[in-house]
Amino acid sequence: MQSRFRSDRQLTVRMTVTLFLLGLLYVAFVAALIVLLKSWVLVVVVVAGVLGAQYWFSDRIALFAMHGRVVEREDYPELHAVVDRLCAIADMPKPVVAVSEMDMPNAFATGRNPDNAVVCVTTGLLRRLDAAELEGVLAHEMSHVAHKDVAVITIASFLGVIAGLIVRFAFYSQLFGGGRRDQNTAAVLAAVMAVSVAVYAISFLLIRALSRYRELAADRAAALLTGRPSALASALTKVSGDIARIPTKDLRTAQAFNAFYFTPALGSEPGLARLFSTHPSLEQRLDQLGRISAELGEAARPGKAG
Repeated sequence: MQSRFRSDRQLTVRMTVTLFLLGLLYVAFVAALIVLLKSWVLVVVVVAGVLGAQYWFSDRIALFAMHGRVVEREDYPELHAVVDRLCAIADMPKPVVAVSEMDMPNAFATGRNPDNAVVCVTTGLLRRLDAAELEGVLAHEMSHVAHKDVAVITIASFLGVIAGLIVRFAFYSQLFGGGRRDQNTAAVLAAVMAVSVAVYAISFLLIRALSRYRELAADRAAALLTGRPSALASALTKVSGDIARIPTKDLRTAQAFNAFYFTPALGSEPGLARLFSTHPSLEQRLDQLGRISAELGEAARPGKAG
């Protein structure tokens, strides 16, 4: 079912290209592991198991990691009312509504499709935003679900997770330390580590590039759906400013799910570090919303219709 969120052809193209490139990388990665480990059954079972778990249970994993809980209408009537209104406007199924007891002002959406989606906000966000700003943030998150980019990011991040797990396993189990190993075993372990590191680095950069664009696409879709880009801009400014005052320990807890958040847990990255950021800079997002506001203002002037 097609929602009323404005479609974004560039986002669709970027998602397709990213998944295609990651698919090629994925095939090469699995093939390399099979050759190196000489056990295709083990590799395929482990890879398929992790991919299945990440795809089918991504919403539960994210809620558990961020201490989120599903809330009913009687618990948060105003929050449910905003979600209901947006679902009616966008003509899409209502996602599960959740709240995380965190002071960090943020929100995220997850789930494999619009019929199995979760939208979660923190209590810190609810305390700081007014109704119009909250609507803008929730429209932003729901557009991720409508565009299906939240599912694409979940699948795309799978390869990096696998590679990262292999690298961590190698370090934590001290594969290169203690005991006697023949040269062939050491060479295989070194090759597995090298392939895993390379795959992690490539998938990391591809996912970051897609993530930055999808945030701009979600801002644009939310602003056009609600017709109030200024409210979303105000929410962005408030949240970005207040995150700087949240204890670093709390922010680092949330950093693992940065790509899914409304704004990055640790703020915007300076200089070249922006290449590795999951989000565009606040200035980019506000500039885009400013242009949309001007466009909507032009369209509303007498004599501009039709």
